[in-house]
Parts: sequence; C-alpha cells; structure tokens
Amino acid sequence: MSQQIVVSGVGVWHPESSITNQELVDSYNAYVDSYNEAHKAEIEAQQVTAKPYSSAEFIEKASGIKSRYIYQKEGALDISRMKPKIEAREDEALSHQAEIAVEAAKLALASANKTAQDVDAVIVSCAYTQRAYPAIAIEVQEALGIEGFGFDMLVACSAATFGMHRAYEMLSAGNAKCVLVINPELVSPQINYTDRDSHFIFGDVATATVLETAETVNSEHSYDVMSTNAVTKYSNNIRSNFGYITRTEDVDPYGADKLFHQAGRKVFKEVCPMAASHIESHLDRHQLTATDVRRWWLHQANINMNTLIIKRLLGRDANADEAPIVLDEYANTASAGSVIAFGLNHEDLVTGDVGVLCSFGAGYSIGSLLLKKR
Repeated sequence: MSQQIVVSGVGVWHPESSITNQELVDSYNAYVDSYNEAHKAEIEAQQVTAKPYSSAEFIEKASGIKSRYIYQKEGALDISRMKPKIEAREDEALSHQAEIAVEAAKLALASANKTAQDVDAVIVSCAYTQRAYPAIAIEVQEALGIEGFGFDMLVACSAATFGMHRAYEMLSAGNAKCVLVINPELVSPQINYTDRDSHFIFGDVATATVLETAETVNSEHSYDVMSTNAVTKYSNNIRSNFGYITRTEDVDPYGADKLFHQAGRKVFKEVCPMAASHIESHLDRHQLTATDVRRWWLHQANINMNTLIIKRLLGRDANADEAPIVLDEYANTASAGSVIAFGLNHEDLVTGDVGVLCSFGAGYSIGSLLLKKR
C-alpha cells in the first residue's frame, strides 16, 4: 500500500415507519388463528402441522430485538396479505432501493465533507438487490451526479465490510481517490411474515461510508484503516432461493424456501467461534489483543451471538460502551448492522483509539476492518 486509506464519513438512514414486537405478534397470532381454523380438518388428520403462537417476550429474549423500521408498513400486518405493499414504479423513475441508497449517501458525504464531484466510484453492497440490471450503483451514481463508475455486489450480511474492502483495495491501487460504499438493505420483501422463527428478525435501513486517501481527508471524525480481513466457508444454514431461474422450475416462485430461512441453532453454534477466531487472528497480525480494542462495532444479528463472541475474545462480558447494540431499535439489518453501530457510536473516540468493525453472515462469510481514530 502506497498511502494511508481512511474512513472519513458515515451515514445512517432509516424509514419513518416502524413495527414493534407487540404489533408484529398481534398480527402473526391473528394469522395463526385464521390459518389453523382454515386447515382444522387437515390438522386433526395430522396432514398439516398447526402453526404455533408467538409472543413479544419470546422475540426479545431470543434476539434482543424490540422493534424494526420498515420501508412500507402497509400490508405487512394485514393477515390476508402478510407482506409489505410496495407500489411498482416506472422504469424511468428512481427505484425504491436507489432512493434509500441516495438518502444514506447524502448523509455520508456530508459527514466526510465531500460532494459528488469528489467521488470516483460507487459500490452498492447489500444482501439483496431489487433487480439484476442495470446496477443499482450506476442508478445511484446518476442520481447523485457522480462521474466515474459503479457496481453492485452481494455478500449477504457481510456485504458492507466486503464492499469497504473493495474500496480499500481500489484506493490502495490508485484506481480511485474517493469511494462511496452504500448498503441499502431493503429486506422486508424477503421476510416470511407467516413464520414464527423468522418473521421478527429483519428491519429496513440504508447506510453508507466514504473511504479516501489520507491526503484529501478534511472531516471532523476519521479513521485510518489499519488493515482488512475476510474469510468465507460454504454453508447451507442461511439461505434465500429466490431468483430468475425459478420461473423455469415449475415451482411456487414465492414459496417459503424462496424467502429468508435458516437453521438458527446451527448458525449460532458454528458462526460464533468462527467469528471470534477471525477477529483474534486479525488483531494478531498487528500484535494486538482484544484488550487493546476500545470499541467493537459488530454485526447486529442476535444479541446472544454478540455477547458470546465478545466473551470469547475478552474473557468477560462487554458493556454497552465497549460493544454497542442497536438491535433493540433497528433489528437485524443484514449487512448494515455493524455500520449502524459504527455510525451511531464513534464520535467520542480519541486519537489513537482502535476499533473493530466486523460483519458475519450467510455463506458463511466474515469481513472485518481494524480502524484507528485519527
């Protein structure tokens, strides 16, 4: 690397509408009553399994989630629909995902004291894109008036850190001087609101970061990227099968397997030690240990996962100042969670403080950045 790469700005945007656990449970349980009554004969004949009830207490205990933001609340709690009602837009109109990406991008650019004219490349990196092409990133680039190039990338819940890794590499290679990485996580359309074990997990949000070379940084809060680290290991335990091939397979294109689904206990058991080992090895490259880390900005999937990972690293529980949790308000926001934690909890650090920004998810995939306050 010829020069220092810096994270100079961050933006966090969320929709106006939110759904509490109790609202979600009231809707889900009403759906359960309707479903079980409609399938009463099949259930009694043991041909169909009755759907179980849920509770707000169960959700909070299992995940740490209390509420979530949603791009379009209408329809999501309607037991005759059980999915958000998002209006189709003409091809000439700004797409829904580009719209929220632009909102987060503007916040990040303001944080970095940058304008569109300063940016050379746009990366839209998230769990889902609403279409295959043209790339959402190129649409965002056009909407913001950015010259240069843009592209999309998908790495599930590790997409934000992997996108920042690509920006870091482009900057290090001299192919760009300023890169905008955006994570428009519009995940509510992929939620199965009729499934007790997953209907509460996700929320909609958009985050963005600005990375640039040190010579051009002029923001109030900026962080040297000490290094990046990534690993992937194939697993079927977190999956979404929706795709363009579905129309040729003569199956239900919106069946339960086409939406988000996971083997939650297996994920917990396998990802926690993998993430802890990944972070430990990353720190070791700099002759650092967990005790040298001032703040942990971890992926926000489940509070129990974060608690266990930090305990493996520190040998004790971390407090909210050391490892902030945003799950209670935002829920799991796919790749954006660690960036939300960073965006809302970084301005109080002082020069020389070290932080770990790490995400982990389907794939399995884990990405991390070691950051040092400038």
